[in-house]
Amino acid sequence: MKRLTSILLGVLALFSVVSCGGSHKPLLPNVSGKAGEVIVVMEKADWEGALGNKVRDVLAADCPWLAQSEPLYSLVNVTPSNFGDLFKVHRNVIFFEINPQLQKTGAFLKQDMWSHPQCVIKISAFDSAGALDIFTENEEVVVNAIEQAERDRVVTNTRLYETRPIFDTVANRLGGAPHFPSGYQLKKVTDDFAWVSYDTQYVTQGIFVYRYPVADDKEFTLDRIISHRNEIMKDNVPGMFDGTYMTTGEFLAPTVKFMKYKGRDFAETRGFWEVYNDYMGGPFVQHSFYAPDAKEIVVVEAFVYAPRYDKRQYLRQVESILYSFEWKKAGAEKE
Repeated sequence: MKRLTSILLGVLALFSVVSCGGSHKPLLPNVSGKAGEVIVVMEKADWEGALGNKVRDVLAADCPWLAQSEPLYSLVNVTPSNFGDLFKVHRNVIFFEINPQLQKTGAFLKQDMWSHPQCVIKISAFDSAGALDIFTENEEVVVNAIEQAERDRVVTNTRLYETRPIFDTVANRLGGAPHFPSGYQLKKVTDDFAWVSYDTQYVTQGIFVYRYPVADDKEFTLDRIISHRNEIMKDNVPGMFDGTYMTTGEFLAPTVKFMKYKGRDFAETRGFWEVYNDYMGGPFVQHSFYAPDAKEIVVVEAFVYAPRYDKRQYLRQVESILYSFEWKKAGAEKE
């Protein structure tokens, strides 16, 4: 594979990870705020100047692979003097500490500082220019830290409110599966393909799990990944009308990058799906990786169909479920 991008390891490598004191805090309140929202604590003059512009360029940039323009995160500026208890329990906080008398400068990640499960990032600098430099040096890791925090919250809730029989059914057939929260329904399962979906009147959040044999060492090229995807979608995901089926959109070419999460290397592919000979479509993201015996490729894919709504949070929710994938435990019976 090409250069591996490690989400959690990147955060740990570039940030100084600071615990919330040395003591255990069992009575922290639950976090507040909407998913995808970030409190940015800095003075109004900085927010309206170069520092604030940079923060918005990074954290409120267009979320990739969405049909409509949506920000990566929704930002709320709060001045340090107004940063009271109401804001301290927010799920995601970036605190700019600017003081020429500081003993230590840098970027610091603090988890569960005032609430749980909370992500607090402190940027400490002598002046605004220094804060801009520190933030710029760490911008990718800042994004990854917040994204991972948002993802972990979904995975935690998924496991807390899991529909366990779906995991068991899919894992027993395909060797492994993500965990699915309440409301998801199993729509199709074979020995090589599973389709699980959460459907409301106007929104569909779906997950595919499928596998295919390894042919050679080129399985993780973009062309090969999309070729397998299109073949499997055509055979397993029909549209509403005869002669229609899911495929990969070609208006914007898909992209692939290589990542690592909890010891598993995988190729992350993002793109748009569409229905051949119809007008349905939306974003998808998939993880492709080797099975334990290295004889098969296993794919877990999330997709969204929400023509009436913004899609950022729907995609983030269902994509997060992919990170809960587990292999079937030894001794589990096959259906």
